[in-house]
Amino acid sequence: MRVEATDLADVLVFRPEPFRDDRGLFTRTFDARDAELVGIRGADFVQDSQSRSLLGVIRGMHGRRGRGEAKLVRCAHGAVHDVLVDIRPGSPTFGVHRAFTLDDVDFVSLYVPPGFLHGFQAISPVADVCYRIDREHDPTEDIAVAHDDPDLRIAWPLPVTAISARDADAGSWGDLVSRL
Repeated sequence: MRVEATDLADVLVFRPEPFRDDRGLFTRTFDARDAELVGIRGADFVQDSQSRSLLGVIRGMHGRRGRGEAKLVRCAHGAVHDVLVDIRPGSPTFGVHRAFTLDDVDFVSLYVPPGFLHGFQAISPVADVCYRIDREHDPTEDIAVAHDDPDLRIAWPLPVTAISARDADAGSWGDLVSRL
């Protein structure tokens, strides 16, 4: 498994090397030894979650206040346009967003450190996204910014087919920045 830095401070891509043959494929989706070589303790993850989304669905942009949460995100089935926004005051990439394609072809996992908003759009008929998270969920720490916030100007690849009521009511980037 290769680990690659990105242009967002502290965000890493874990790129497995699937073995393919006439039966299909086999790949590791997580290796604690590889993670520990870049300072991520596999034992720190306490929860695995999965979501299923249909084509065009957007989930996000979500984060956590306080000490935030780290997560390892991958798409187990289908494909998503995955977006991160750095919300760490003082970070060299504060306010910068980047998009990554996660799919069931390359099996890339994205390490998202604490202090990021995260969201994605399903770009295949069905997309299953798996999250390995380092903290139990506490809804009182949830924060969200609208996926279509004009200050962030995130370019989503498809028209939005569905979004949750919570995400539709999410605040603005300006409101979030004023509270950080």
